[in-house]
Amino acid sequence: MAFRLLQIFTFLSVAVFVVGHADPSPETYWKRVLPNTPLPKAVEESLHPEWLEDKSTSVDVGHGNVGVHTNKPAGGGTSVNVGHGDVGVHTSKPAGGGTSVNVGHGSVGVQTNKPGHGGTAVHVGDKGGVGVSTGKSGHGTNVHVGKGGVYVGTGPKGKPVHVYVHPGPSPFVYNYAATEAQLHDDPRVAFFFLEKDLSPGTKMNVRFSKTTNGAVFLPRLVADSIPFSSEKIPAILDRFSVEPESQEAEIMKQTIKECEEKGIKGEDKYCATSLESMVDYATSKLGKSVKVISTESDRESGQQKFVVAGAKKIAASEAVVCHKQNYAYAVFYCHRALHTEAYQVALVGQDGTKVKAAAVCHKDTSLWNPKHVAFQVLHVRPGSVPVCHFLPEDHVVWVSSPRL
Repeated sequence: MAFRLLQIFTFLSVAVFVVGHADPSPETYWKRVLPNTPLPKAVEESLHPEWLEDKSTSVDVGHGNVGVHTNKPAGGGTSVNVGHGDVGVHTSKPAGGGTSVNVGHGSVGVQTNKPGHGGTAVHVGDKGGVGVSTGKSGHGTNVHVGKGGVYVGTGPKGKPVHVYVHPGPSPFVYNYAATEAQLHDDPRVAFFFLEKDLSPGTKMNVRFSKTTNGAVFLPRLVADSIPFSSEKIPAILDRFSVEPESQEAEIMKQTIKECEEKGIKGEDKYCATSLESMVDYATSKLGKSVKVISTESDRESGQQKFVVAGAKKIAASEAVVCHKQNYAYAVFYCHRALHTEAYQVALVGQDGTKVKAAAVCHKDTSLWNPKHVAFQVLHVRPGSVPVCHFLPEDHVVWVSSPRL
């Protein structure tokens, strides 16, 4: 089943760990540590929706069951109940709408009812199949798991969301060689360019979109209680009900492998399994006076030619870049990038799409793998010229900011 469904399992399976604990939510922690730094869109979209609103939430554990309740205006609420052999999640909304998640004998069902429209249903039956359907004004959500990848397409409000499992290693890990499949099939290859291309009027053929599965952050207390190690792969897969030979299992193994392997010489790297740990890592390198940016587009669009309208340098010599990974919950591969310049780049697409892109330019690539994807697509040698790349919409870059 696709990782979007795993988010449901994650939330349910770890709810018991937060019982009675008074730790702040990830968003509250961010605001406490970084009161003058707005949440970038990529981080905000990786937060659980309940953490973005001021609500009262309680978690109760009874004999053989778990209940989670969120109070909302007008008498609505959310409840998660685990009884004998089943799980129920119910969200009440005005005008009689609601969400329910039920796990019965060998099956899972998720239904979302909305006034005047259809809903969302996720079903896992005894035959192991998964079906996801969204009835929203003629649009919908489709989840397909096929050989060699996972694709999720969502069409709420007419805006499709695509999630791809890309062939080969992450192009943002610089000690890996690109595979042939990656060079031909991975759209992130087009993110690489030369610094001279930041001149206004330059045309680039790029697709800006989210490149991961949309998983949300777990509170640090919960994330820290879950193993994140190659030695614990069987326990991790069991925790998230992932079949050991499935595509999802391979993706999770690859993410952990990339996090565990040594970076290039002199690279300071860290995989953050919670927002709190990402905040702590970045501020330990840059201090607490920081600016955090991500790529933002005014619409979803396919690959097309973009024209550079302008570029503004926001940092010279140092940045912390965090790349979101495909995993069952939000994990960010972060590295402190020295000899690096960060930019905000304004681009306009052929169809009128406007993108405010985050980009970084690496001034010294002499220690990168000579067969890294950047060298193969740009036809340059390691250490010869600065190599730049845009960030997908679900990645972030941290830079020092002058104190106010």
